[in-house]
Amino acid sequence: MKKTSASYRQAFDRLPWWLMATLVIGALLAWNLIADEGYQAIANTLGKGLLTTIGVTLSAFVIASIMGLVVAMMGFSRWRIVREFSRFYIEVLRGIPVLVLLFYIAFVGAPEIIKFYNWVLQYPIEQGWIDKARTRDFTLLWRAILALSISYSAFIAEVFRAGIQEVSKGQIEAAQALGLSGWQRFRLIIWPQALRKILPPLGNDFVAMIKDSSLVSVLGVQDITQLGKVYSSSTFQFFETYNVVAFMYLVLTLSLSLMIRGLERYLRRHEHLK
Repeated sequence: MKKTSASYRQAFDRLPWWLMATLVIGALLAWNLIADEGYQAIANTLGKGLLTTIGVTLSAFVIASIMGLVVAMMGFSRWRIVREFSRFYIEVLRGIPVLVLLFYIAFVGAPEIIKFYNWVLQYPIEQGWIDKARTRDFTLLWRAILALSISYSAFIAEVFRAGIQEVSKGQIEAAQALGLSGWQRFRLIIWPQALRKILPPLGNDFVAMIKDSSLVSVLGVQDITQLGKVYSSSTFQFFETYNVVAFMYLVLTLSLSLMIRGLERYLRRHEHLK
């Protein structure tokens, strides 16, 4: 009997109270969404922006991951100028706030990209083979995605760099002695081992990007935050509207955070078994 009481006490001590409190608050909001017609109307309106938020985050994260991997690999180049450019890129972009970079890309970078595009394709444009691009053709949605991608690529590059550096140099040298090419060493030796170290922090960056995606509302992109702002200003239901906005972001970020923690436990257990 004492042993059973002790085991119950241990289970009680290990109970995550922060999670329980979050679930209670979430349950109350979920009940309002079910029982209150006003909350239902708000949820139906904001639901249209949910797909935009998810789409912006996924698109930006994929692009940022590709860019981050390229920049991280440049940091291991044999040429110093390439390594210095990689360091310059990371340090500069990590020092610029996401909101500032969002405005810069939207109103400075996008017009310059269009000018560069027209300059590169000047001859086909003059011959009438393709149409001349205009700044308005570069939509605010894609400007926001590009800004988030560039901003987060610097942070993701550091994640990749740290993961790659965790791989033992002895294994890389052994693979080189066996005659494996640089690509084969990366694909067969470095990447499989680095991936286990990279996945948890990469997941944390994905969660952070979901929250920072709300910043795209300043450009008028119809995401959850922008639709909430428009709805609350027209109905004056600020309390109810921003409760639903917070609830939607909380569901997205909390569910992903729990998945990441489960992945971390799985990877640790898998390494222990090895």
